[in-house]
Amino acid sequence: MKKKACAECGIDSFGYDYPETVTQSELIAKVKSLNADPKVHGILIQLPLPPNIVENEVTSAVDPDKDVDGLHPVNCAKLVTAQTHGGSRKINWKELSEVPFHIACTPQGCIELLDRSGVEIEGKRAVIIGRSNLVGMPVSLLLNHRNATITIVHSRTVDAKSVVQSADIVIAAVGRAQMVKSDWIKEGAVVIDVGINSVDAPDTKKGYRLVGDVDFKECEGKCSKITPVPGGVGPMTIAMLLRNTLNSAKRAAGI
Repeated sequence: MKKKACAECGIDSFGYDYPETVTQSELIAKVKSLNADPKVHGILIQLPLPPNIVENEVTSAVDPDKDVDGLHPVNCAKLVTAQTHGGSRKINWKELSEVPFHIACTPQGCIELLDRSGVEIEGKRAVIIGRSNLVGMPVSLLLNHRNATITIVHSRTVDAKSVVQSADIVIAAVGRAQMVKSDWIKEGAVVIDVGINSVDAPDTKKGYRLVGDVDFKECEGKCSKITPVPGGVGPMTIAMLLRNTLNSAKRAAGI
């Protein structure tokens, strides 16, 4: 899907496939060669990697300026420490395409969905279910930069349901099929379902179907807005990957 999306919008893409026996030094050598190639503006490491590879060492080898996944420690740190309230370098968090570093694609896509759907973020209570480095933590930071009041629900949260019931905006990213039921959601809440899980479906050709972390059928009538699974956050993640790549090319050209 990523390659198809690149082709549709005029971005040249190419990949390198390796057997599971590939060594860590081989992968890092390839990453370094791509870092040095001025024709390459974005590098994406397809995860997961084989068990003999230290994943963080490979992803950290990517030049932060070409880290279009937005997961390099340098880019993560910039998201945490970015100036928000004054000075000449204040960042406008309402225009993520203008942020001068790469932001993780799925969290960025969640904010884009809220903005393009006309959802007011400032002053709202937002509850994020899940605290992963891929989604939960970065999306909580983005919402905080937009002046929402943030609560993160995780596996040790006491009475998670009552916490979620207080939310104007719910972002579910925990990886548990249909965990969130209608009695977790307050009337009129906005729900973004990042989860994607397979459940048995013997009546289908594949024998399974994909569902989110939210029980869509139960919650749909109660929410003012809710994303489906599949077809909700996934396409936005790819769109943000393309945006990051375009931004990288523009910065490299001094535009």
